[in-house]
Amino acid sequence: MNLNNITSLVSEPSTSKNILTSDVELTGTLKFDSEMIFDGKLDGEIISEGVLTLGKNAVIKGEVRTKSVTIHGTVNGNVTVQERCELKSNAELLGDLKAMRIIIEEGATFIGHSEVTPAKTSGLGSRSNSSSIESAA
Repeated sequence: MNLNNITSLVSEPSTSKNILTSDVELTGTLKFDSEMIFDGKLDGEIISEGVLTLGKNAVIKGEVRTKSVTIHGTVNGNVTVQERCELKSNAELLGDLKAMRIIIEEGATFIGHSEVTPAKTSGLGSRSNSSSIESAA
């Protein structure tokens, strides 16, 4: 295979899911573009324009900034998403949360402040609702 073929393979965007299982431990910044399922441990930050799922074994110590996130595990840090954040029943979030939509299932733990920033609507401008939640049922 010549260098031109390698370059074209590298430059094509990936549409598959990236999966890091529970035996993965990382320190630093995790970046991805499409979709990631992460079930390991991370001491650092996650930065993405994609969709993130944190599995039940996931333990994140640091910031999470993505397009959308579903949390089954533990995050000890702030979460900022452009669209939707879902805390599943066994999730634990110790930090502030900012999203356009927030879904918290019964049994999830959330200790921090939340900020809901809905999409702009014509004539109404931008609104922001802020609340403080000590814990969820």
